[in-house]
Amino acid sequence: MAKLTIRDLSLRGKRVFIRVDFNVPLDAQGGVRDDTRIREALPTICLALEQGARVIVVSHFGRPKGKPTPEFSLKPAAERLSALLGRPVPLAPDCIGPEVEAMVEALQPGQALMLENVRFHPGEEKNDPAFAQALAKLADVVINDAFGAAHRGHASNFGIAQYVQPVAAGLLLEAEINAFEKSLRSPERPVAAMLGGSKVSTKLAVIESLTRQVDHLLIGGGMAFTFLKAMGRPVGGSLVEEEMLPVALQALETARQRGVGFHLPVDAIIAPALDRESEARVNEGDAIADGWMGLDIGPKTIEAFTNVLNGCRTIVWNGPPGVFERPAFAAGSMALARVVAAHSGLTVVGGGDTVAAVEQAGVASRISHISTGGGAFLELLEGRELPGLAVLTDR
Repeated sequence: MAKLTIRDLSLRGKRVFIRVDFNVPLDAQGGVRDDTRIREALPTICLALEQGARVIVVSHFGRPKGKPTPEFSLKPAAERLSALLGRPVPLAPDCIGPEVEAMVEALQPGQALMLENVRFHPGEEKNDPAFAQALAKLADVVINDAFGAAHRGHASNFGIAQYVQPVAAGLLLEAEINAFEKSLRSPERPVAAMLGGSKVSTKLAVIESLTRQVDHLLIGGGMAFTFLKAMGRPVGGSLVEEEMLPVALQALETARQRGVGFHLPVDAIIAPALDRESEARVNEGDAIADGWMGLDIGPKTIEAFTNVLNGCRTIVWNGPPGVFERPAFAAGSMALARVVAAHSGLTVVGGGDTVAAVEQAGVASRISHISTGGGAFLELLEGRELPGLAVLTDR
């Protein structure tokens, strides 16, 4: 990496402000239902504690709209972090102010404190300089380990860098950057990118960027039918963005000019509607009849996509090819998840739905890298510079 990481720093006795992403789901009783994001931050937090740092753990949670809201308190996350660390991590009553400053100053080397939700203040999302300065009063060093928020130019992961240096990547953020660099910036070729999702409009910038970087682009999900209709194929009642048909044709032509294989479904699992799973069947031929809609890729497409993927050395996947939450339309996602997991090269998976699909298939542990950022992962694929990465101190 060209940026500083936590491993480059001496942290003993320093107030280390660690920005994490503890925006975790809660259960009906208000406890943490899935602690994956907390566990993923443990290596960074533990490294700082082992070095004798005075650790301040910082996160957002939900959308409290800039004011204190009990249901968006980080108390459940602080309790789970304490349990995972096997040591108390108190929750401060706020994230700025004299009382919080006093709690930070009272920390001993090897102790940790969690701040209350930074989004309880409107200055967080507005990147207000006064709020960023108030946070900076708590820190000697900033460690950013919140890849899931790296595409947000907020005070706690962007504005604070104007007042505290150095700003270094945590171990999780470092792994995210390295996986992206290895998969798309300096990959082992051939490279395949597999995209799903419902709309071409939301992935157009990604497609444009990827056709400059990959050898093969495989398109599934609802957006595939916009491309298929643009090519003149009848798609029945499948999801189509009519206004995007000319754009889809242009994307196909651009891929052709750049020598990129552009792979679309050759069959589909169809049903009259999403809620009529009992009537689902494999579509015969290229054309989908009126009154039917495609909701997953079919067996011929699974075979064709598998052949492409097996011929590549690097795979990047964002977006499942079907409505995998419904059993009748899950076969495509499950099959491709198993293909990606069995691949001997580098495999990178990102996006909440895609991660859920590989977890449902039971193969998540066999993926080279699972990204923790949905929007951030997409924006990296689009070729954008993420604010949370841009402010990291150069090595």
